Amino acid sequence: MRTVFMVAEKPSLAQSIAKILSKGSCSSRKGLNGACSVHEYTGSFMGQNVRFKMTSVCGHVMSLDFIGKYNNWDKVDPAELFSKAPTEKKEANPKLNMVKFLQVEAKGCDYVVLWLDCDKEGENICFEVLDAIQPLMNKSYGNDCTVYRAKFSSITDTDICNAMNRLGEPNRNEALSVDARQELDLRIGCAFTRFQTKYFQGKYGNLDSSLISFGPCQTPTLGFCVERHDKIQSFKPEAYWVIQAKVFKGKDSPLTLDWDRVRVFDRDVGQMFVNMAKTAKEAKVDSVSKKEKAKQRPIALNTVEMLRVASSALGMAPQHTMQIAERLYTQGYISYPRTETTHYPENFDLKGTLKQQANSSFWGETVKALLSEGINRPKKGVDVGDHPPITPMRAASESELGSDGWRLYDYITRHFIATVSPDCKYLQTTISFSIGTESFTCSGKTLISAGYTEVMPWQGIAQEEALPVCERGDTFTVDEIKLLEKQTNPPDYLTEAELITLMEKHGIGTDASIPVHINNICQRNYVTVESGRKLKPTNLGIVLVHGYYKIDADLVLPTIRSAVEKLLNLIALGKANFHQVLQHTLDIFKRKFHYFVDSIAGMDELMEVSFSPIAATGKPLSRCGKCHRFMKYIQAKPSRLHCSHCDETYSLPQNGAIKLYKELKCPLDEFELVLWTSGSRGKSYPVCPYCFSNPPFRDMKKGRRLKKPLSSVKPHFPGYASHNLIHIAIKYSILCRIQIAPIQIRACDPLRAIVSLDRTRVCVRCHG
Repeated sequence: MRTVFMVAEKPSLAQSIAKILSKGSCSSRKGLNGACSVHEYTGSFMGQNVRFKMTSVCGHVMSLDFIGKYNNWDKVDPAELFSKAPTEKKEANPKLNMVKFLQVEAKGCDYVVLWLDCDKEGENICFEVLDAIQPLMNKSYGNDCTVYRAKFSSITDTDICNAMNRLGEPNRNEALSVDARQELDLRIGCAFTRFQTKYFQGKYGNLDSSLISFGPCQTPTLGFCVERHDKIQSFKPEAYWVIQAKVFKGKDSPLTLDWDRVRVFDRDVGQMFVNMAKTAKEAKVDSVSKKEKAKQRPIALNTVEMLRVASSALGMAPQHTMQIAERLYTQGYISYPRTETTHYPENFDLKGTLKQQANSSFWGETVKALLSEGINRPKKGVDVGDHPPITPMRAASESELGSDGWRLYDYITRHFIATVSPDCKYLQTTISFSIGTESFTCSGKTLISAGYTEVMPWQGIAQEEALPVCERGDTFTVDEIKLLEKQTNPPDYLTEAELITLMEKHGIGTDASIPVHINNICQRNYVTVESGRKLKPTNLGIVLVHGYYKIDADLVLPTIRSAVEKLLNLIALGKANFHQVLQHTLDIFKRKFHYFVDSIAGMDELMEVSFSPIAATGKPLSRCGKCHRFMKYIQAKPSRLHCSHCDETYSLPQNGAIKLYKELKCPLDEFELVLWTSGSRGKSYPVCPYCFSNPPFRDMKKGRRLKKPLSSVKPHFPGYASHNLIHIAIKYSILCRIQIAPIQIRACDPLRAIVSLDRTRVCVRCHG
């Protein structure tokens, strides 16, 4: 019996798909990595009985990175990252052993069906899976195709079964466009980030950011926030004057009228108009117009609109919103949440989707009325050709989804119902008055039919006090005419919703990556999120953007990245060559990088105004092993030690407390040790600042986390002071993960000899 190996993007998705296709008859077991399960059942495939094995990955199997030595910030010129530095695909999460797991489960299979998410990232993961398993598959029988791609947009029985019956092929071009984006972001982002992080963290002590990162999408995103900040700061309020008139008729309440001239910027002119109006004691009705108007129902929901509403109305961050939406999707409550399309396909089952909501206690009555009276044809949106709009796929309750999950599901469902509901209709009445030589109006709205606002009440027509019944020629008594002084107001800080709109408009990021870029500028301490989800730039964010503008505005303006996104889309469509796009873009940014490095003094001038020199920051803590003077401990992120005499900075472990460790010195470099205490667990580990920043062994990674507490280390070298022995043990047993044992080697100091795990003899002094 032949075997069909099927792979989904997440474990929960694999389980749902297997249950649907096997009609609940599959058997399940845990995979060797513990994170993914394998669901097995028998069935029919391509007209033959086969054994199905359904499993999953956990997102990307591989990630792109530079090879070994090019990950060393201190030994590699960032300019080399644009072309000379080779890249390689590494396992995205080595602890999962995903490649080995896939190879073990796929060994000897005859067919592969890929159920990865149906977007560009999903296509890229398809080929990551294929690269891992194809060498272990059985050879194809004749000319039969053995690799298939399932296309689906929701986890429902109908959609999954239809996808299985209409299998296609994975799209190599879309996968290549993701490869191109990954390599561009890696090379460009790392080069700029490494240079500016090392340059500024070595000069200023209170930057309060562990990484001064640059990103081709991240930086223009920050640029929008700073641009709004600059408008606020440069805004100069300007006084203006308006005429307020109040009139009444009989015993009716006074009406406040709007001046047709709206406002004037000269007080004397305004006073002149007031004096002219005051000559009349009556307000004459010039016209009364009544017009029926409609507030149109919304178009179908896509990702960007969902993110906007979640931020502005629900108070949920974009990144958090996408995490919730993905969970609702994998559990089968909504359709695929990453889509740019706002038009339902012609064959979309609107009635069937609506019927599932008929028993809801929140909107059931509205749904039943729509089904009995007939649903309205949704407004025509844009069909991008990726996925249908976001819709609910089955009924749910708050107890099933949790607080945030329910709030997002509630909005998605209400939005869907609104798209097939009638428009909201109201009557707008406008009365025009003349008082002396001046014209005024007042208007009011009267609801005729709530339409879609029945399920989206926040968009409804507010109830207003009814306007008095009157007709042309009627007169009202003037109650009051006065001149009011007001001031123009500055714009407010960008909200997340407004930022998302700007990013979409200028082509910065994709529907999937927009939340990531916004989250990045928050994590880097470039902006803070204020009440109302407003994004206020920090000093660091402001100075960086102003520095980019001063040196090269293209680094922060959205134009170049927008052009790159268009080229990446051409790769996805098969209209542009992967290598040519990659080389062309890297050449542009390489030139910009060299110019940026040569002109860094321009940004430095802005930095020195806002931040304190590193020598003037921090407090003395431990002695430098080179000059034996006290170094200063800088607590601001990233915490580090700085020797002002040697003008060198040394990294320290983060997210913990640092204090001097008994004034003991490292036997290799004479630097005084410090004690790092974990903030969460309270464990303490001694650290040599020099060795932590400059690993003594070739295979050691910079800043490797200590593995054992001090209490577990025992001295092995008789004849040495016990604290020196402990430090040797700490440095080499913990940091380097090697075994320590004294070895009698006369050519070297026998008390400084150690043995590594592979039993190779090494002399500490000679090796160091």
